[in-house]
Formats: sequence, structure tokens, C-alpha cells
Amino acid sequence: MTEFPELGCYGLAGHATDPHVLLDEARDAERLGLGAMFLSERFNTKEAFALAAAAGAVTTDLGICTAATNHNTRHPLVTAAAAVTLHRLTRGRYSLGLGRGFGALFDVIGLPRITSAQLRDAVDLYRRLWHGDTVLGHDGPAGKYPLLQLDPTYDEDIPVTLTAIGANTLRLAGQIADSVVLHTFFTDDTTARAVHAIRAAAEAAGRDPAAVRIWSVLAVVDDTQGETARLRKLVGRLGTYLQGYGDVLVQVNEWDQRVLDHFRTHPLVTGAGGALDAVADTATLAAVEELLPAEWLAASATGTPDRCATRIADQFGTGVDGVILHGNTPTELAPTLDAWRRRRPPGRFAALPANPGRSRR
Repeated sequence: MTEFPELGCYGLAGHATDPHVLLDEARDAERLGLGAMFLSERFNTKEAFALAAAAGAVTTDLGICTAATNHNTRHPLVTAAAAVTLHRLTRGRYSLGLGRGFGALFDVIGLPRITSAQLRDAVDLYRRLWHGDTVLGHDGPAGKYPLLQLDPTYDEDIPVTLTAIGANTLRLAGQIADSVVLHTFFTDDTTARAVHAIRAAAEAAGRDPAAVRIWSVLAVVDDTQGETARLRKLVGRLGTYLQGYGDVLVQVNEWDQRVLDHFRTHPLVTGAGGALDAVADTATLAAVEELLPAEWLAASATGTPDRCATRIADQFGTGVDGVILHGNTPTELAPTLDAWRRRRPPGRFAALPANPGRSRR
């Protein structure tokens, strides 16, 4: 049985270029007792379904979730079939994780921006296909399809995870998702509000609010990793988020929009030539840190491993069911996991299943 079913990590965190590294990361995550591995997707060497298959093939207990891919990048039959394949490959440890993605990127590559109606429609199609339905003449927000069918004998219960930041997506997640992944650099108050919004939406939709498993995402960099790692994993990562979709992050955290506007127009940022966490050197990141309020960076776990374990406990105090420890390889998390082992409440998480999309065994 997994030691920490309440904790997860990301595979190939950041701008990874060698997907083979994931094999060792997945094995290490399982060996260290982490409950789940989440896999983000980029259009390079991080194709989500391929990574999920690799992680599933080299582990036996680790939960696996694509968090997130997008429904609009594949035909619904392809996505539905991939989920069934991964569900069976992992003996039920897989959850299909979806998200809205980046509207500006979709504009550039010629895909429609994702709406709540599309997500709702796509999830309904997947679930019908997983349960053996034949879908005839579908004409809905997710597209027009004359015939959709996998296999009429299928009756697969595959949990759907939705990544969410803004209010509309949080409500949608409560209405349709089995689990929810929040976002890095949420303050504790923001996380608590998100939990409330998800569970309230679930209850209003006639669902059991407690049956939705909610994961927070906590950036972790303990002081054993050094100052360069702290700058890259905190300043670089938060700076990159602010470059890409800072408006929504500032809005949900109730931060000062004027600070974001100043940050985005500063020569250090406009002249970076790309994502800060990928292209900025240590000196640049140290200078960028001066542009960010300390309380923005404090929405993370830093300092000693014991302090990081305290911040994990703070996350559970907001009402989440799990915490994804972000920005590290599993082995980098070892000191924090040792500290968490000493302070985690005995028995509190015993009912959590391996599949990160399920709330109960």
C-alpha cells in the first residue's frame, strides 16, 4: 500500500527534453511512497498519453493522471480509447485530466478556444463511450460526429479530473468532475475559497460534495536545494505564470493588478526572450524577484524540510484532499517527505485510493 496517498508530484516538471527520465522518476515516486504522479502536456517531448503509459508500465501502485491535456487536440474516439487503454494498462490507477489550455496558443495553431460547454459535452461523450454507448448524429459544443463507438461491451469507470483556476471552471469542476487539480501559487485563502466553490457547485448539481477529490498544487523548494534552485523554481516559475496568464492568477488571489502591469512592462521581462523559468539566468531571476511582492512568492513551501511539511499541513487546513508537491523530481522531495512522515496525522488518509481521480476506496 502507498505510504502517502494524499501526496503527489509532477513527472518531468518544467521544461524537460528527455522523456526517458520519466521512467526513473516514476519508479522513484513509488519507492518514496508518493500516491500519484501528474503529467502536464507540452507540444514537444511531453505528449501526455505516451508519458502516462510509460509511468504506468514501470509502476504497480502509483496513481497516474494527465493534468492536463485538452479535449480539442484529439478526436473524441482517440481520447476515449487512450483513456480505456491506460485504465486497463494500469489496472485502474489512471485518471483522465482535462483543462482549458491557452487560448492564445489555440489561436496561433488554428484550434477553437475551449469553453465550459465544450468541456461538459466532451466529458459526457467520453463517459458514454466508456460505458459501451453508440453515439449517433451528435451535434453539440464539442463537435459534430455522425457515429461514435468504442465497444458495446465496455463498462469502464474512469475518473475525470479537471484542472481549474477561475470561478467558472471551479463551478464546472464541481458539477462534472470526479477530481479537481487547482493551481500553483494559490494563497491559502484562495485555496479555501476554491474548495468551497467546488463543493457548493457539486451540492447544487445534486452530487455528493465530499465525493469530489480536490488537489492543491504547492511549489516546494526546501533549503537543501540551494539558492539557484529557489530562484528558478519560485521566481522563475511564478514569473512565467505571470507572463502567460497572470491576470487570472492575480484576480483569484485578489492581488494588485498594478503590480502585474508593472511586472509585464519591465525591461527584465519584456527583454527575456521567452519563459523566465526556461531562459533567465540566476542574476536575472534575482533581479526579477525584486519586482514581485514577498507575499506572492510566499504562496509556496520554502525553508527547512520541517517548514515545508508545515506548509503541507496548511494546505490540508484549507479543505483539500491531496497536495501535489510541484517543481521537483521525486528524489528532491525526499527531505520534505521525511519531515511530513513525522507530522502527518495517523490514519487520516487511509481511505484514499491510489487513483488520484477517486475519493474513496
